[in-house]
Amino acid sequence: MENTEIFSFYKELIQEVKTSQFAVEEGAVQEQCFTKIVTDILADSGESENVIIAYDEKRMKIGSQSGIHHKINAYAIYSNYETVDLFISIYEGRDEIRKLPKQDIDKAFKRISNFFQNAVERNWAEHVEESSEIFQFAHTLNSSEELRRTLVRVNVYVLCDGLYTGEVPQNRNIAGYLICHRIIDLDYLFNITQKSHTPIEINFKKDGYFVQCISCDVYNEEYKSYLAIIPGAALASIYELYGQRLLEQNVRSFLQFSGKVNKGIRNTIIKEPHMFFAYNNGISVTAEEILLENDEKSNKTIISWVKDFQIVNGGQTTASIYHTYKKDKANIEGIFVPVKISLISNKKNFNEIISKISEFSNTQNKVSVTDLSSNRPFHVKFEKLSRVIWIPPREGLSIQSRWFYERSRGQYKNERNRERFIKGGINLFDIKNPKNQMFNKEDLAKYINSYQEVYYDDKLVIGPHFVVRGNQKNYVQFMNYNMIDKPDNIYFEDAVAKAILFRTAEKLYGVKPNSIGDLRYITVPYSIAYFGHFTNYKLNLNKIWKNQSVSECIKKELNAIMYNVEKFIKQNAPGALYAEWAKKEECWDLVKSQDFGIQKEMLKDDMGVVTRSGMSDHEIELLKNNADMELIKSIPLDTWLRIERWGQQSGMLSPEMQNIAHEIYSKNRNHENLDHIHLYFGKYIIDKITKYDADILSRE
Repeated sequence: MENTEIFSFYKELIQEVKTSQFAVEEGAVQEQCFTKIVTDILADSGESENVIIAYDEKRMKIGSQSGIHHKINAYAIYSNYETVDLFISIYEGRDEIRKLPKQDIDKAFKRISNFFQNAVERNWAEHVEESSEIFQFAHTLNSSEELRRTLVRVNVYVLCDGLYTGEVPQNRNIAGYLICHRIIDLDYLFNITQKSHTPIEINFKKDGYFVQCISCDVYNEEYKSYLAIIPGAALASIYELYGQRLLEQNVRSFLQFSGKVNKGIRNTIIKEPHMFFAYNNGISVTAEEILLENDEKSNKTIISWVKDFQIVNGGQTTASIYHTYKKDKANIEGIFVPVKISLISNKKNFNEIISKISEFSNTQNKVSVTDLSSNRPFHVKFEKLSRVIWIPPREGLSIQSRWFYERSRGQYKNERNRERFIKGGINLFDIKNPKNQMFNKEDLAKYINSYQEVYYDDKLVIGPHFVVRGNQKNYVQFMNYNMIDKPDNIYFEDAVAKAILFRTAEKLYGVKPNSIGDLRYITVPYSIAYFGHFTNYKLNLNKIWKNQSVSECIKKELNAIMYNVEKFIKQNAPGALYAEWAKKEECWDLVKSQDFGIQKEMLKDDMGVVTRSGMSDHEIELLKNNADMELIKSIPLDTWLRIERWGQQSGMLSPEMQNIAHEIYSKNRNHENLDHIHLYFGKYIIDKITKYDADILSRE
């Protein structure tokens, strides 16, 4: 393989699949481990959400039809019910990368499309065993009135561990729903892991839309602005294809791209379409690139093409136009929307500028700057704690490890890349920071929100029914109601204990064919919540932290709770729509009122709150400075000179930062102490190199 970077990425991916299979409970297969890894990548980049791993492959016979072959590896129902994602995997795990023939891709699309058509049109769930992993999803597709009423698009993904260079099948309709075909091959995976997201490219001219535009005179090295008028039909078409992906990822969770129709917008479109432009404030958009042309017929400037089209304000306007057009059959030919487009010129600060535009464009939504990024003080402090707190020494291990909190996407990979300049550095990093001890913001919210209820003004605002609603909704709930101002080492250790408890429950639940059932994503958070409620939240979390595991007694009780909780939900859910019922407070109220016969006396050695002393901010900062000092001093002297030259030649480091690099070189050479300025900016320089040119650290 000529592209060594892709081949290296491929080998790491295959190894991660094998490691994941080994780490997961009995019954896991490599194809599903691969599916989980890839869907996690897609979720991290904002291309999917709430993915449930669920496998099914059969030949069906329904009525007079026979030989219908279908397969599915995972699915996702978005929290706003507008989008369903279907995933099918082609995984072989070969030693070499293979090129996928078109017939394999076509077969995969056909199989998963057959599944969707069977489920929607033929009530296929009636022909599936209730114990099947896919039963609940098939039943929801056919029977959930809310989903069928709201569903706009179905994204069909083929996930593969090879390369595909052929054509992607055209989008089509099944049972009245738009089916969008996506291929996630090795090249796509490699690229998406290097970027924050995959840019949306829109060709207005090719699609036949006239988007008039004027360029503002305001121009500087940061950005350039344009004012445009976009037809409502163009906006509706874009929304139908991309939906939530149109909304800038940093604010997606907080603005909740719900798709609900604004009554005022709807009434204007239906009754006074000619007044829409006057009444509506328009939308704000950011872009990476834009192509302007002169339209010969009108002699006006138009936008023919735009790259990375992201709505930072106006999601509700966009959704309302689409739904009024689609559901009310309204004529939107006379609807035009004012658009402000900010073209980001400063690639170095691209994400930061977009976040600020998002913040100030959405002031009417009361979205604060801390909500739009990972820079909220809680996350910064919690990350710092995760870098300086090591788990208690364990017998047989000479090197301690830690739980790595990934405050922003890609941190784990970037910090791992830093170790490339030290012989054996990657292996040492992996020992100190095992992949199975890495967790992110959404994980943290899931672990903490599952454990204990929270009430606000007598209203239940934290409970397992929020966890079941999906990562984004649960994370927002955590941010609003369950995030403390100043986490300390005790909070961090307890959070890790809750993570261990949650992950232990997942392992005990198991995977097919050796699992309790097929509702793990519901049963686990409900059972953790029941366990906490049942023990009055007096579990000795410090004992779990010290042992890095839960006792056999806890495992036994958790296992019994999960069996009872799953059985109870299945027996009491209205219309067998388990997932829909589990999202409601009434489900949790009923579950926690049950007596499942748990033996409290078995847990006496695991109960009790231990008094511990917290570290001061000064102590934490001192530990962090020592870690930064160790990192900076571990870089060879000559490398700091290369860094200085790299910064000058590439323009990636300002003259001040180049000078800092040279000063670090000089002080290390003369064995002089580094002050806090050198530590702070030295770490900043290393982070920048790791992000833009990590190889500089390992070059001779």
